[in-house]
Amino acid sequence: MNEVVNTQTAKRPRFHRVRWIVVSAVLILAAVVVWQKFAAKPQTKAAAPQIVTVAQATLGDMPVILNELGTVTPTATVTVMPNQAVSGYLTEVPFQEGQEVEKGQVLAQIDPRPYQAALDQAVGTLQRDQGLLHEAQMDLDRFQKLVKLDSIARQQAEDQAYLVIQDEGTVKLDQAAVDTAKLNLSYSRITSPVAGRVGLRLVDPGNYISGASSTGVAVVTTIKPTTVVFTVAQNDLRQVVERFRTPGVKLPVTAYSSDGSKKLATGTLYAINNQMAASTGTVTLRASFDNDDEALFPNEFVNVKLLVDTLHQAVLVPTAAVLSGAPGDYVYLVNKDNTASVHKVTLGPSDGKNTVIASGLAAGDTVVIDGTDRLSDGAKIKVAPAPAPTTAPTTAPAPATAAPPQVSQTPASPPSAKNKTDGSTAPSPPSKDR
Repeated sequence: MNEVVNTQTAKRPRFHRVRWIVVSAVLILAAVVVWQKFAAKPQTKAAAPQIVTVAQATLGDMPVILNELGTVTPTATVTVMPNQAVSGYLTEVPFQEGQEVEKGQVLAQIDPRPYQAALDQAVGTLQRDQGLLHEAQMDLDRFQKLVKLDSIARQQAEDQAYLVIQDEGTVKLDQAAVDTAKLNLSYSRITSPVAGRVGLRLVDPGNYISGASSTGVAVVTTIKPTTVVFTVAQNDLRQVVERFRTPGVKLPVTAYSSDGSKKLATGTLYAINNQMAASTGTVTLRASFDNDDEALFPNEFVNVKLLVDTLHQAVLVPTAAVLSGAPGDYVYLVNKDNTASVHKVTLGPSDGKNTVIASGLAAGDTVVIDGTDRLSDGAKIKVAPAPAPTTAPTTAPAPATAAPPQVSQTPASPPSAKNKTDGSTAPSPPSKDR
């Protein structure tokens, strides 16, 4: 009897474990079903096509232009100073500030009286020594005749010949002194060494001035013609040099105002420096301008556009179609199945509106120019309709119409009342119960 009881007692815990296992499995299965029902992601609908604007790649000409910053540099800027050989008080400064002057025009006058006196003294000494020379020559002629007659000693004639040579040297020294005095007298008139525009006056009449002064009288600047100096990066130098050395080719250079809003002048490139700046990796170029209208002012900063070359029959796309990212430079190419795909391209020069595609596209290919920020590779697209051309409405003359009747601003009066303004009978108001 006891064995039967023990057997039943041992089977009871096993039954409870099986029951808990079954219940747990059922609960887990139910949880999985509920999770799949409520937590499953809803099926995504197919994305709507993106509306974009497109354009076709075309063939055209593209100028290769280098945009640089330049400085207007005059062909000559001279500080007018007196010569080192002269000094004195200024008696006259006969020029007006800012006027145009010619080469050799007098700008200042140093008191010439000391130099005139020195010239007169040199001339007098020259005349005295020339007289002594003539006298010595005449004596030499007489002595040579007497020697032939054995009337005097030969030594006396030879001594006279050497005396003539000495007098000739003295006369040459005197002549040099005269020339020096004349030169110093001319230096007392301070003239402009170049033609151009004179600046503000740096000294006034009555001041003592010398060649050791660093101030000078004025500064003369040549304005017509003038030049513009600018730099080009070493990566662009090769194509500039090749075109510059081509026989018969002149590279046009256009100068614009510092803000780029106004065209100032057009000239040509005429000089390339013989060295490159190692610190900046640039080389200096100079262009010449006639500047007849004086639009270019000395030391003015200008924007320079150098036309290096013109590419003919190049593949052009609107610049808005060109993008840059992880793939490099690329465009969204429109495919026949109305999708847009990322297409890598190699870029050429650009004028801001259009960009040259050196490789990667052909004329006639369609690219996206607006709406690229919403696209991805392979996205469906829908081309936006082209805007209808707007035409100015034609206004036909309005037909003549009778003037509208004047409406009285006075309240309506009863049928039997007369209008106060024109005497006509006002119509009776409609009845409310009609």
